[in-house]
Amino acid sequence: MTAPAASVPAPFQPGSEVGFVGLGAMGSGMAACLLRRGWRLRVFARRPAAAHALLEAGAEEAASLASLASSCRLVFLSLPDAAAVEEVLFAGASPLADGLVSGSCVVDTSTIAASSAQHFGERLHDRGCFLLDAPVSGGQQGAQDGTLACMVGGDAAVLQACREALGAFCKTVTHVGPLGAGQTVKACNQVAVAGALLGVADALALARAQGLDLHQVRDVLLGGTARSFPLEKHAPRIIDGQFAPGFRARLMRKDLRAALETARAHHTALPAARLAEQLLDQLCEGGRGDWDWSALALQAQQTPEDKA
Repeated sequence: MTAPAASVPAPFQPGSEVGFVGLGAMGSGMAACLLRRGWRLRVFARRPAAAHALLEAGAEEAASLASLASSCRLVFLSLPDAAAVEEVLFAGASPLADGLVSGSCVVDTSTIAASSAQHFGERLHDRGCFLLDAPVSGGQQGAQDGTLACMVGGDAAVLQACREALGAFCKTVTHVGPLGAGQTVKACNQVAVAGALLGVADALALARAQGLDLHQVRDVLLGGTARSFPLEKHAPRIIDGQFAPGFRARLMRKDLRAALETARAHHTALPAARLAEQLLDQLCEGGRGDWDWSALALQAQQTPEDKA
């Protein structure tokens, strides 16, 4: 039975109680920002250790997902994939959706397929609740510093109600269209940055083959049209061979696979993204899935002799 249409809530303000589910590398930083900005934070974690630092900083722990939802009209998710989002929202003995009251807002900062976000939104709408798909960009450091960029799909009025809370961990919050659009724009971001990193990897491989000073080459390129985020942020990792994450290779592979899935459904090729996904797959299958994703340059820079 479809629930009656719910009214968009009034804007949430610091001091309100908000829920947070998913306290990994990204989620823990975002949740800590909410605490620092004066929000009353209620968390749920399957692993008690994941919530320890937040509880010491003043967060409260919920006994179940449903109990968290029943006390928070606004709940953030930061989960690894669509299967995890579905499980938290709808599966198990006490899922989040069972505790949500009419008019509640769920803001999903996970990176999943646009079609999954749309499907989950429809199911929540049937319960009289709202979903925003709000994937973020900026990495673990950005999450800790509160400087993420967020691209949001969904009802603009619902976003307006949640905007100040999002601003606790985001430097920019941009409404990009209806539900699912946030995931599409995030996919575009990952596709673009993957292609740029492939170019940086090739450039450094060429410079290395000629025996040049790679740091000097990077400095020169930063002063011209080759300047890019991967050249600025990732090239030093590649040059020095330092691949502690950062953003893990297995997560970037997951993001690119979601982008390629969407592209196939719309008959779009994305050749650079496909190559980057293949290189990341080799990296992950070689036991380096928890390295920073920029280590795909190691695969891109292999010579034919290396691959023989």
